[in-house]
Amino acid sequence: MLGGHDVSAPGALHQSDADKEDLPAEFDRFLRRGLENPRLSRNLTAFQRGWRGARDQATGEIDFASLRSGLKCAKSAVTSDLDRYVGAFRDAAEAAGAVVHVATDADEANRIVLGLAQAHGVTVIAKSKSMVSEEIEFNHVAEAAGYRVVETDLGEWIVQLRHERPSHMVMPAVHLSRQEVGAEMTAALGRGVSHDDIAEQVGTARDEIREAFFASGMGITGANALIAESGTVMMVTNEGNGRLCASVPPLHVVLAGIEKLIPTFDDAMTQVRLLARSGTAQRITSYTTFITGPTPGHEMHVVLVDNGRRAMAALPEFREALHCIRCAACANVCPPYREVGGHAFGHIYTGAIGLVVTPFHHGLGAAAGPQSLCLSCNACETVCPVGIPLPRQILDVRGMVVEAFGIKEPKRSILALYARPKTSNLGLKIARRLQKPLARDSRLLRTRRMPVLRRQTRWRSLPLLASRPLRSRYAGGTELAAAEPAVPNGIAGRRVGLFPGCMTDNLYPEQGAAIVRSLRGLGATVVFPAGLHCCGLPALNSGDVRHGAWMAKQTIRALEQCDAEFIVSGSASCVATISQDYVHLFRNDPPWLVRAEAVAAKVVDFTTFLDEVGALAAGSLARRPARTVAYHDSCQGLNALGLRAAPRRILGDVLGHEVRDLAEARVCCGFGGSFSFDYPVISERLMASKLDDVAATGATEIVTDNQGCIMQLRGGSDAQGRGFTIRHLAELVAEGIDAAEHERRGAGQHGAEAL
Repeated sequence: MLGGHDVSAPGALHQSDADKEDLPAEFDRFLRRGLENPRLSRNLTAFQRGWRGARDQATGEIDFASLRSGLKCAKSAVTSDLDRYVGAFRDAAEAAGAVVHVATDADEANRIVLGLAQAHGVTVIAKSKSMVSEEIEFNHVAEAAGYRVVETDLGEWIVQLRHERPSHMVMPAVHLSRQEVGAEMTAALGRGVSHDDIAEQVGTARDEIREAFFASGMGITGANALIAESGTVMMVTNEGNGRLCASVPPLHVVLAGIEKLIPTFDDAMTQVRLLARSGTAQRITSYTTFITGPTPGHEMHVVLVDNGRRAMAALPEFREALHCIRCAACANVCPPYREVGGHAFGHIYTGAIGLVVTPFHHGLGAAAGPQSLCLSCNACETVCPVGIPLPRQILDVRGMVVEAFGIKEPKRSILALYARPKTSNLGLKIARRLQKPLARDSRLLRTRRMPVLRRQTRWRSLPLLASRPLRSRYAGGTELAAAEPAVPNGIAGRRVGLFPGCMTDNLYPEQGAAIVRSLRGLGATVVFPAGLHCCGLPALNSGDVRHGAWMAKQTIRALEQCDAEFIVSGSASCVATISQDYVHLFRNDPPWLVRAEAVAAKVVDFTTFLDEVGALAAGSLARRPARTVAYHDSCQGLNALGLRAAPRRILGDVLGHEVRDLAEARVCCGFGGSFSFDYPVISERLMASKLDDVAATGATEIVTDNQGCIMQLRGGSDAQGRGFTIRHLAELVAEGIDAAEHERRGAGQHGAEAL
């Protein structure tokens, strides 16, 4: 058992021949190719930036949240009762003249389609875009059997020329520039095709492909939805090829996963309103086609493919992945995806959803490498039109991978040692002694001499351990009395427990002290829980569920003993772990689930606590001179906790500083915990892009709410000689409180002198 589901049970995961291949070598090859191709990153970065703005505008025209909720309900109805909806669709489709087949796996699906081709004397097959055909590797199987298969979607046709898989579920050739496309077409067609004129390239492709529609005996299409109440196939495309494949050849075959079933036409209309906006940032695509029964005089066959989908439906952790409408929005906001491309960030299905479904379609080995590229920024879930909890599901897959294949050294040993408080504390004491000869200055470390550290400090200076951790200043069980409130606020008189987080404790104790100063200065009594160690985030994010659960239980026990109304932390990541991840971690352990929920109800991040509970008046902590700062949204703060307006309100309205937003405020800085150590090249690129964004604002001071981001940005600024100052929000709040107290004392003194 891992994380509450039995992945070793028969049928729990579909296994394929992919597990027998040298999958690690394949992943490494795709990863290396992506990293060594600077044009790839430029292409994808430009695409993501353009898509994000257009998508925001398109979704702003509708009630996105309500439509998402409605579609999620419709898809949930299907996944909760697959047999009923398969039967309803079959009955309605066959009543309309189609023939419905159900394939249990990829082999059976291919046998059904090729059996139809043989029975009808087909030699040429025209295909519209179909990710299920990619999933079952239909082209490879059909061509090996002697059939000519022609992709008629422009992007699919281009990647077919290149003998590669699609790199994106909606735009298969998005990784290629027009120059690369022109060169590929020139080589494949044996005649010159412009490397710059896209219209010429499209026209040439159209001329090459058109003959296939009339020469083919079979047309294959996918389906965006299968409407159960009427047996209707819905296709959403931007090219006319889907309609031609469905209507010109005498035999039309629809290849679709059983999760494409949807109850009603109304539900299909909801999907239409969400799909184009999420996929291509359009209000609606060029062609929305509904097919109920065959073209007169033709045959229509619908092949419903299982291939691991029922196994997903049987597992509560993964059932919601079947709600996916294949818009690929999750890939369009993924930072590592933009750096390495879909061939590395996935297997057949790419992007975040690809990391989740791949184990069930192609075996766990096919997902082992790609899933490690997720840095848990949570951006994918924020744009998903059906609200799939993709970050959580990816971590569940990671846990499965770790259970099956283990964790590489030295990470495995480090996580095991760190899970034990006494061992880790001893190790940290030793490290504090050993770091002294390596220190370049009192705060940061860069070295080119040590092989282990050289790879990490070439591009980012690393923080030294604080000579005196926070816990040595405030021992567990310590209680600090409230000071007289510096300004009127809603925190005064409260008892507040502090959860500093291990990075604050060991690397940035001054930030913890600033939180203490702020809380006391606003009139709160601050309590330091005894027995704290680590919330378990490093282990849980690494897929080490066993040690992560150990540390989670340690944390719950400690916080249960804390006599406080609230437990506040200056680490958005720790708050997200305790308040959200623990509930999932202990979902199948009722006693610990109850305890986790009780603790989660008390834990709150410093920013939210100050904003919602403190309710500080505008200008109450504003003192001159005001500063110009760039605010960096941490991924956990923004995407997991929903912090957007609150930090800006505190910095701007309450403290009186000028706050400048970054051009890509929603994109990760590249830290991702151990991700930055596992994939330093990707991490460096994302960090450099973030620092460039800061420089473009003209600000020289960066403010954020998360210690991981501070470590990343401080280290990068130092290594690149940028000269930025990077601080925690609490440090600026503490300064404001100090200034307010100083002013109040001064006013009191003047008042006394007047008397």
